[in-house]
Amino acid sequence: MPESLSGVTTGRTDAEDRLVSADEALHSLQLRCGGDVPGVLAVPSLLDLVRKCRRFGMKLVRPITANDGAHAISALAEVEPNSDGGCNLRLRHWQSKALPAEDQVALGGRVARIERQSAEFEALLDADQRVLSAKAANDELRPLAIAMSAMPGKAWTGYVEVEGIAAGQDMHWRLLDGVNVKVAGSRRPWRALVSPQGGTLSKPAGFTLSLTSDIAPPEPAPSLHPGVRTSDTRLIGRDVAPVLRQPISRIIANAETIRTRLSGPLAEEYSNYAADIAAAGQHLLALIDDLTDLEVVESDEFSTAPDNIDLADIARRAAGILGVRAREQGVIVDAPRAGETLPAIAEFRRVLQVLLNLLGNAIRYSPPNSQVWVRLEQDGRMAKVIVADQGPGLGLDEQVKVFEKFERLGRSGDGGSGLGLYISRKLARAMGGDLTVESAPGHGARFILSVPAAEPA
Repeated sequence: MPESLSGVTTGRTDAEDRLVSADEALHSLQLRCGGDVPGVLAVPSLLDLVRKCRRFGMKLVRPITANDGAHAISALAEVEPNSDGGCNLRLRHWQSKALPAEDQVALGGRVARIERQSAEFEALLDADQRVLSAKAANDELRPLAIAMSAMPGKAWTGYVEVEGIAAGQDMHWRLLDGVNVKVAGSRRPWRALVSPQGGTLSKPAGFTLSLTSDIAPPEPAPSLHPGVRTSDTRLIGRDVAPVLRQPISRIIANAETIRTRLSGPLAEEYSNYAADIAAAGQHLLALIDDLTDLEVVESDEFSTAPDNIDLADIARRAAGILGVRAREQGVIVDAPRAGETLPAIAEFRRVLQVLLNLLGNAIRYSPPNSQVWVRLEQDGRMAKVIVADQGPGLGLDEQVKVFEKFERLGRSGDGGSGLGLYISRKLARAMGGDLTVESAPGHGARFILSVPAAEPA
């Protein structure tokens, strides 16, 4: 039940916006919000009102809100300049309402998501914690990513030294989440975060493995010949991405800490500001990843590593990885059934990358309570995966433009870079296949990935 405080609660601030005196209610709120008396006002909405009062030199009356972690407080604040450069405070109609107890499971999930934002390494794992693909944010961990990508299907614990666990030992994911690991060639200590993706907590469809360190990465060695470039023109992936990724990740992590109020109580509008900062940071990181991939696929030396793969298996893995996102959007992903197979010749991680992009787009642009279908076909010597959605569809002109570099078809608010489909088509053609689309406005879209089919045994 809400609790009210009769009468007026008063206080006084100095010229530096420090609360120098206050009645019991305001004094107690200041302490619960992490401040001191004397000390700078710790209630953001009241501090903002005091600063405006001093700036304009006039009395202001505004409703304010506060959150001390256990209660939501509202009051009508009267703030008036005084002769010593500070302000006199009067708070009327004080209301305090107890907040529901924090869900510790949800809190733990938010903390884990914040830690993953600053991760310098990420790998996708299947339901048995076998590596599907891996990528590193810097040269220090790139050998680990190369080793994992070269031999997918092996337990991730076989690539690192896990504290107290034998190499490659099978263990429940909960026992591995948060363990300390050592990475060959790196002097920094690392912590592994294992996050279930898709399925249920008791039986996840897959996992994301992230490596984070509390120690900042070493500064890159200075060039022996400043101003002189070698023939390697991949500046984003080699020079820019490693430098930008860590500070941007820290900005996202700090913004998420503020947004979720893990560092203390905060008014709703400030939490929303932090959410905007985190979203912008995530967009920047995604853009860096896309630009890095763009440099790779446009390099003269780029090639893929074809192998015998099962398109049905990769499609099921991609659907499992994006299962949580689909449910959040209210979309059902209908993936190939267990036991369904379609052998092909292509690079496992590149096919997975393309399907994750196609499925991610289909989920993003599908309306709530709709479906995305993933179907398999063999057409002569080509094996095909078809991703179909019930979204707005594409006109003939849009079907041509959608594969162009930086093309977003006017979708300015979706957070995309306009590079995903361009890169995906480049990858498909590098594997001897193609990526095409069939669509009509108002009737959804069918994106078709084709790669060479495997010869019959």
